[in-house]
Amino acid sequence: MMRVKRFRAILLGCLLILVNTPVSAKTSIDQLGRQVMVPDRPQRIVALAPSITEIIFFLGLADRLVGATQFSDFPPAAEKLPKVGSYVHLDVEKIVALEPDLCIAVKDGNPISVVHKLESMNIPVYAVDPRNLGAVMDTLVELGQLLDVGVRADAVVADMADRIRRVRQRVACGDHPPDVFFQIGISPIVSVGTPTFIHELIVMGGGTNLAQGLTPYPRFSKEQVIGLRPEVIIITSMAREAVFDQVKAEWQQWKELPAVKNDRIYLVDSNVLDRASPRLVEGLELLARLIHPECYRTDSPEAQP
Repeated sequence: MMRVKRFRAILLGCLLILVNTPVSAKTSIDQLGRQVMVPDRPQRIVALAPSITEIIFFLGLADRLVGATQFSDFPPAAEKLPKVGSYVHLDVEKIVALEPDLCIAVKDGNPISVVHKLESMNIPVYAVDPRNLGAVMDTLVELGQLLDVGVRADAVVADMADRIRRVRQRVACGDHPPDVFFQIGISPIVSVGTPTFIHELIVMGGGTNLAQGLTPYPRFSKEQVIGLRPEVIIITSMAREAVFDQVKAEWQQWKELPAVKNDRIYLVDSNVLDRASPRLVEGLELLARLIHPECYRTDSPEAQP
């Protein structure tokens, strides 16, 4: 009798262990080569960068998103999400309080110490590292499969690919790739080198990036920019319109600059150019219109000249 009772107790214990074990989880390899135990259908996701927030919305999973980082402002509904600090200064306590069953991180920016801390509390963290437009599309497919919305992810990527193809066809009408200086800093003057999304979009949009090179964000003096004689100057700044008129007026003092002579100084929204999300295609279309307006004569302008 004692043996039977003992057997039943052991059997009951095993059943309880099975009930409390997340059998509906799978081991996945993230883009950093790390093994991550991810629930089959995570219901409480925290996005640890604005780009991830955008991707989750594009995948149609807004109802599963319970937290995001500061500056997650697209789409407008993202602004209402609980914030967990900036992507470089994450607030672990706020993340834990949201009881996520999955956090999605980015390699560049999210501190590895925070990732380790979250994982020590049994909160899985899946990291991505898209470095170019093609990698963004691959990441969409990967996250779509991870979150069981593969069909939706494939549709988003197919739309992106089609729009990229149409841009390439459009800018092929240009007779030469204009020299573009992209200014992302006002003082000092900072531009974009080859290892950036914006460089890739300038080239795909039919332009030549005057700041190309191994330095991601090189600094320039005003004299250096003048010496480069840009045909197009594109300016982006967190200050937006507040400083644009002033910066444009400063460049317009140099009447012999081709960009000044032909009134080709523009202001653009940085969020569609440097976030690793599907909106990069919108940024590509925007730059293509500015770089090759002759190829878009029948369409309305999309940027403020």
